[in-house]
Amino acid sequence: MTATPRPGTPAAAAAAAAAAQHRAPGRQPPAPLAPALHSPPSAPAEKDRTDANVSMAVTLEEAPWLGWILVKALMRFAFMVANNLVAISSYICYVIILQPLRLLDSKRFWYIEGIMYKWLLGMVASWGWYAGYTVMEWGDDIKAVSQDEAVMLVNHQATGDVCTLMMCLQDKGLVVAQMMWLMDHIFKYTNFGIVSLIHGDFFIRQGKSHRDQQLLLLKKHLEKNYRSRDRKWIVLFPEGGFLRKRRETSQAFAKKNNLPFLTHVTLPRIGATNIILSALVARQENGSPAGGDAKELGSKSKGLQWIIDTTIAYPKAEPIDIQTWILGYRKPTITHVHYSFHHHKERGSRGRGPRLNLLTVRGSSGQGATWPSPVFLPNISVQGTGNSL
Repeated sequence: MTATPRPGTPAAAAAAAAAAQHRAPGRQPPAPLAPALHSPPSAPAEKDRTDANVSMAVTLEEAPWLGWILVKALMRFAFMVANNLVAISSYICYVIILQPLRLLDSKRFWYIEGIMYKWLLGMVASWGWYAGYTVMEWGDDIKAVSQDEAVMLVNHQATGDVCTLMMCLQDKGLVVAQMMWLMDHIFKYTNFGIVSLIHGDFFIRQGKSHRDQQLLLLKKHLEKNYRSRDRKWIVLFPEGGFLRKRRETSQAFAKKNNLPFLTHVTLPRIGATNIILSALVARQENGSPAGGDAKELGSKSKGLQWIIDTTIAYPKAEPIDIQTWILGYRKPTITHVHYSFHHHKERGSRGRGPRLNLLTVRGSSGQGATWPSPVFLPNISVQGTGNSL
């Protein structure tokens, strides 16, 4: 029988040393397994694999939906092309056929032309409505002044602003039929350009080099076409361009001239607006109004009465462009439009004829601000934008 020394005693230590001397030279005890071979994967690696699997699953689930969006967009585009070919061609043909009536009864001719023009704009508005792009209107009821002459000043964010207005104004009586648009000259070369030319809309060129000449042309255009065609409203985008292109310039100008710092709109330009007011607001002569070419119609026109301050606000500040309006690939959304109308006399006068004067307004923040022109301050907030417009 062999005695086994008790662990921890001097005899046990001596036995261990003897055993070590009898081991083969160079032989080492087996090393423990590397941690990487038996430890679980790190948390980031596991998360990456999980996210990849989820992304792949989402992509596979969305594939049929994306395919349907593509097919729907192609079908809508084909329909729009056919719609334009038929509707615009019909409009032009009817205008040509009715030319004898224009010589015999000009007022009736332009009334019929205006009704057809309204139908065309209603057609464009329906494209967005079928795609789920609807409008919620706020502020003053502009239908109350639909029979009076007015200038509508609108902020500008994208090409879809025009389509949004077409939808909003369809139920405002004959406003659309008797409306004149001021738009960038590039629209003259679109499919709707020929219709706007016939209707009497004005195409304006942007830039300092064209500014003075364009204002003179605008004045002549108003004197020749506004009341002779029984127009009532004028739509103008006084910011002079899209928000994304003008914001930095506007903010730099505001900082330099100690004006309010704007994020969702820009400081409007007042040249075209002053020309419109000077040309169309009736001046009093012996107690009766005399406005532009009103005498040609043989009636006493009250002249331009109202300035309609209009703000278009998109959810999350993501505007709709004309491509989205036509193809309908964006999810249904509600666009907010705010109106505030004021009598032109509230703007005061300066020099000869009515002009825009400094106006103190109060925005939704409750802080007063002085402006060099009409401003766009609806007392609403669009969810997701982070602050009020």
